[in-house]
Amino acid sequence: MNAVFTPGTRISVSVPATSANLGPGYDSLGIALDLRDELHVEVLEPGSTSLIVVSGEGAGTLPDDETHLVLKTLRIALSRAGVEGGGDIALKLRCSNLIPHSRGLGSSAAAVVSGIAAASALLESAGEAGLDADAQLALATELEGHPDNAAPALRGGATVSWLDDDGAAHAAPLTVSPDIGFVVVIPAMRLSTEAARGLIPETVSHRVAASNSARTALLVHALASDPRLLLAGTEDFLHQEFRRPAMRYSLELVDALRAENLAAVVSGAGPTVLVMSAEPELADRVQRVLGLLDERWSATGGEPSVPRTTVRSLRLADAGARCLAG
Repeated sequence: MNAVFTPGTRISVSVPATSANLGPGYDSLGIALDLRDELHVEVLEPGSTSLIVVSGEGAGTLPDDETHLVLKTLRIALSRAGVEGGGDIALKLRCSNLIPHSRGLGSSAAAVVSGIAAASALLESAGEAGLDADAQLALATELEGHPDNAAPALRGGATVSWLDDDGAAHAAPLTVSPDIGFVVVIPAMRLSTEAARGLIPETVSHRVAASNSARTALLVHALASDPRLLLAGTEDFLHQEFRRPAMRYSLELVDALRAENLAAVVSGAGPTVLVMSAEPELADRVQRVLGLLDERWSATGGEPSVPRTTVRSLRLADAGARCLAG
């Protein structure tokens, strides 16, 4: 494909944060949350040097060259679409990042999906067919390694995703009751997905697998029509407890919240904690539990020291990756 990208062409995309697993739905369940990164792309004159400007999360620390994940993904997407010389197109990228990095809220998936969505929009601006939904999910999964964050980032809402016998990624939407609210507790500490995944054993017993399957099925029902069952439906047997050494504070907060009958889980690989409930004043309840836990840790001199945290109420993001006007 010899697509012509006109200098001065501008496109903008917005991609939501995501929370994967939701407790027992390891590597399969995910939701999109209304905390969004924005990417603004401009085609520069041929021969110009590509430029990347980052504001918000990652400003001053992320690379500003061809190794930047968004630019790298954008070029891969153009190449997969058959664009000749896609790696030579001079581009200016402005990344306005709100999603915290290395906190379990899908920042890397958002970066990958931003690049893919931008590439598709650029193709359409040149009069070519953009990447369809299946192609976008396939590439995002290839670059991410699994589709649990990529699927809701692309499609919004809640999704269940899986890989078939050939390794192809698929996703289906899940219904979420409008009564359910979401609160995230974001510690200042960071944790890489690789480190968190490295703590999980290769095998578990049949009993553990059966228990986790039952809870996952219950969670799907609770999300759709009976939020009273969220506490039971979010009980996990596969991954959270194994990760406790890397995020002791987060798991103690999960324990404390669940003791108050609040459905709390580790968001993705952590260390953010996600709370789901149809109860009113959810954020206030979470803040009270958080304060009591901090007092206890401070009084006992617990290690690691109590991290600074941010508590946010977020809505389910009905829209996934989308193009912005202008």
